[in-house]
Amino acid sequence: MRVLITGGAGFLGSHLCEQLLKQNHEVICADNFFTGSRRNVLHLLGNPDFDLIRHDVTVALSVEVDQIYNLACPASPIHYQRDPVSTTRTSVVGAVNMLDLARRLHAPILQASTSEIYGDPEISPQSEDYWGRVNPIGPRSCYDEGKRCAETLFFDYRRQYDLQIKIARIFNTYGPRMRIDDGRVVSNFIVQALRNEEITIYGDGKQTRSFCYVDDLIEGFIRLMNSPPNFTGPVNLGKPDEFSVLELAEIVIELTGSRSSIRQLPLPVDDPRQRRPDITLAETKLGWFPQTSLRVGLAHTIAYFDQVLSAERKTTASV
Repeated sequence: MRVLITGGAGFLGSHLCEQLLKQNHEVICADNFFTGSRRNVLHLLGNPDFDLIRHDVTVALSVEVDQIYNLACPASPIHYQRDPVSTTRTSVVGAVNMLDLARRLHAPILQASTSEIYGDPEISPQSEDYWGRVNPIGPRSCYDEGKRCAETLFFDYRRQYDLQIKIARIFNTYGPRMRIDDGRVVSNFIVQALRNEEITIYGDGKQTRSFCYVDDLIEGFIRLMNSPPNFTGPVNLGKPDEFSVLELAEIVIELTGSRSSIRQLPLPVDDPRQRRPDITLAETKLGWFPQTSLRVGLAHTIAYFDQVLSAERKTTASV
């Protein structure tokens, strides 16, 4: 099949491009490079089944494809709060443009939604029937509410136009090709540990997260896209093991052999206290369960960042 991936040069998108090409599909990767990078897909440019185009999803796009994965949107607070109006436009206007394209092509479309639609939850674990507890006017709202509105649009297009939709709610995912300045907890801790800098924890470190390795998540995406047409989701994709932020910091220090100490800083506004997915739906409908343990996934991710930082040091030394 011919597949369009918006945000395809980002962390998740580049891994999805890679996996679909391995499955002998043709891939069109569209990205405006706000947070994505050509470096993430550089190794794919020689593949005759791969096309890279610079495009912002807030502008309509005309291509001929069989499937659409809509991944375009900055996903870390540092990046989506840099231009919150653009973040909301990407989530909402971008969704409309991709839905209109899918409608014209009669193509199934998958929306990369997020566990952030649950806000700061009152229940744990979070299941898909939980409506969430979200601040609609806070500094994180451009992302949280933008993604919630995108889900609304997807279901309205299904109800009004009988469009085939799929919605994946992504919980914390990590792995190679995360940005050094990503601002999310795994990349922050690994980079600080490799540099032997203080590891910064916001709040008391008792807030919990569930960490899914990128390869497992991409497998979930593909299974969801190829599931029966009447299964729309939303479906949680994440690893249900729960770790405190402090536990994560200690594991990273151990695996890197770092001399870093831990420093506590004030908790950001609306930072959720708990993130743990109920993945019963993904298990029963998709036969999906993440296989990669946290320590194994972290080891791969640490090796990647170590290589990136080593290359930076060599470049700096040669200047």
